[in-house]
Amino acid sequence: MFSKSKINDPAPKPAMGEDKSAAAKNAPVGKHAIPEAGTATPKPKPAPSSLSSDLIITGNLKTTGDLVIEGMVEGDIRAHLLTVGEGATVKGEIIADDVVVNGRVVGRLRGLKVRLTSSARVEGDIIHKTIAIESGAHFEGSVQRQDDPLNPTGAKPAAAKPAAPKTAPTGK
Repeated sequence: MFSKSKINDPAPKPAMGEDKSAAAKNAPVGKHAIPEAGTATPKPKPAPSSLSSDLIITGNLKTTGDLVIEGMVEGDIRAHLLTVGEGATVKGEIIADDVVVNGRVVGRLRGLKVRLTSSARVEGDIIHKTIAIESGAHFEGSVQRQDDPLNPTGAKPAAAKPAAPKTAPTGK
């Protein structure tokens, strides 16, 4: 009356002397495949990249990961999480999901979450979704909240254009 579905059954093991590739040919494929040992573990998050205090970089930096700056950068920076160290200086635009400023930034700062610590020195505009400024931080510029501060145009998504008004035909 009832039968067990073979979808969830593991692939048959090769018999003694049988080629292992034959068993692989019979293994389930697609969303019902059974991952081999060691392949199901997610990739660990890489350590943040770090620019040491004796490093001076002239040029733009772009990463999808985390970045810690202890030296000096003259150029624009784009990162997931950017930490500007206490002795660091950045001259250029910063665009990151999360920004923590402990040092000096001269230029525009765009981030979903922006935090200026008590040792921060910022000269430039900050465009953010959320911001925290600790007591003692030095800031010269404007602060503007946007729902999407990472969008450099700052434009809100365009709404659908209304259809042109229809005119009634004249009955001559």
